[in-house]
Amino acid sequence: MAKILKNCLFFFLVLYLEQGLKIHAVPYDYIFTNECMKNPLAPQYGGGIVRNPEINRGLEGWTRFGDSKIEHRQSEDGNKYIVASNRSRSFHSFSQRFHLEKEKLYTFSAWLQVSHGEAHIAAMFKTKDSYETAGWVIARKGCWSMLKGGLVVNASSPADLYFQSDNAEVDIRADSISLQPFTHEEWKSHQDQSVQKMRKKSVKFQVLDKHGRPTSNATVSIKQNGMRFPLGCAINQNILQNSAYQNWFTAKFKYSVFENELKWISTERSPGAEDYSLADSMLRLARSHGITVRGHNVFWADPTYQPGWVKGLSPNDLRAASERRIHSVVGKYRGQLIHWDVMNENLHNSFFESKLGNNASTNFYQQANRIDPKAMPFLNEYNTIEESRDPAASPPKYLQKISEMRRQGYHGPLGIGLQGHFTYANLPYIRSSLDTLASARLPMWVTELDVKPGPNQASYLDQILREIHAHAAVRGIIFWSAWSPGGCYTMCLTDNNFKNLATGDVVDRFIRTLTQADGVQETTDARGVFETSLFHGEYEAEISHPLGVKTHKFSVAPNEAQEEEAAGGLVYEIRFSV
Repeated sequence: MAKILKNCLFFFLVLYLEQGLKIHAVPYDYIFTNECMKNPLAPQYGGGIVRNPEINRGLEGWTRFGDSKIEHRQSEDGNKYIVASNRSRSFHSFSQRFHLEKEKLYTFSAWLQVSHGEAHIAAMFKTKDSYETAGWVIARKGCWSMLKGGLVVNASSPADLYFQSDNAEVDIRADSISLQPFTHEEWKSHQDQSVQKMRKKSVKFQVLDKHGRPTSNATVSIKQNGMRFPLGCAINQNILQNSAYQNWFTAKFKYSVFENELKWISTERSPGAEDYSLADSMLRLARSHGITVRGHNVFWADPTYQPGWVKGLSPNDLRAASERRIHSVVGKYRGQLIHWDVMNENLHNSFFESKLGNNASTNFYQQANRIDPKAMPFLNEYNTIEESRDPAASPPKYLQKISEMRRQGYHGPLGIGLQGHFTYANLPYIRSSLDTLASARLPMWVTELDVKPGPNQASYLDQILREIHAHAAVRGIIFWSAWSPGGCYTMCLTDNNFKNLATGDVVDRFIRTLTQADGVQETTDARGVFETSLFHGEYEAEISHPLGVKTHKFSVAPNEAQEEEAAGGLVYEIRFSV
């Protein structure tokens, strides 16, 4: 019944489109559930271009991939699905062929189950010259888990969908499989709709005279004094003695993070010889300009980036040194930082777990939250949204890590940190990954956004930045572009004279988008009304009329309850008394 209802809804929306009612794109389906369910939900988009997506017509459309046995089966309650058994290699499964187009963006979803235990399974597309990973799922025995992903291809060609798992001992079962293409215009319309709904709000002014009569032709001028969406950039110690760097940075950003200056390897190069002088100076500078700072990081899970003296410590000595470290750095900056990346890159690395036991990181999160309850403890990982081919930090693995920490006893606040070191722009994979992670209902920031150098660096940055900002689950974005005379980590925004590079132009255009209300000036209509849509932020309106001039400061924020709201917006009544 759930499948039927969802399919009816989808086809109603398609019919609605066909009637020409000014909806110019198939609506994007943001739904993802991390629940392992008795029966799968209906395929998204009615299966899209997948033939026999619910496996209701036997094996029609499906063939064997590699050396496996494929079967059509039916559960006791009537649900039909496909099975690949007798697998001897990771890629042995079932397949369907599609013709993928270079200019399309593809969203993919499926529901999977295994015969026993659990397995990390990838949805793969074999094209004429590449293997594309569309998404991942951790499938289990006895219930169905949702895989959600997406892909783009470099050339139009036939492509074979198949499923791959390093655990070749399990049978792979699949149902409710969907592949939906979108044009770039459709994809942008999803972004625009999401921004309008989640980042903006309708604001209405009605201007009245002293008798309460509408006043037409009053001039309403709106100035934005600050934006609500947190947008920032990393800094390093070079900013301390460089006024040009300071001027460039403080004119653009109100959020920051220190590149290296708070890391253990920087603050305690030898045992007990702590030196926070650089971090102290940088924090003073930031606070003097009203800049909010994230804490990066307390610990780093990669053994390569430990202080040299830490690497050879015995477990007991490492435990003692770690206790001193967390109390020192978190205690010193208590109440001054909004976040702490407590254990950096803990999905790819496990230095502390290997020495102190499987719950080592969880214990550190408990301690950090206890020492500074005002700073949100964050996980912080790379390749979760930027690289589909990395199984270590796939979105399901990230969710699994969160569940593991909860099982180990940490029930305090927690943030999802996504570094975002991109090489290319796979927008469907980014969006589906954010959908997947949003199911955890935790604050989510992109913490280290950059794009590797190349001819498309600025274009990719623009696409990625707008995709991330448009997703309702993302609470903030930090660029990883701290400036150094010898160059930046990966992506600079300026040259050494602080003149914009192409990437800097992208950022400036984006900031102007978020502050587009600067200079807005319109007149009230015959009803005395002026209405517009504004990004969340702090504003000042000046209302001018021969009757006089009025100014009004106001805030536009999600679910703002300070003012009377109507039709999802803010309503202000401006009355002249003369």
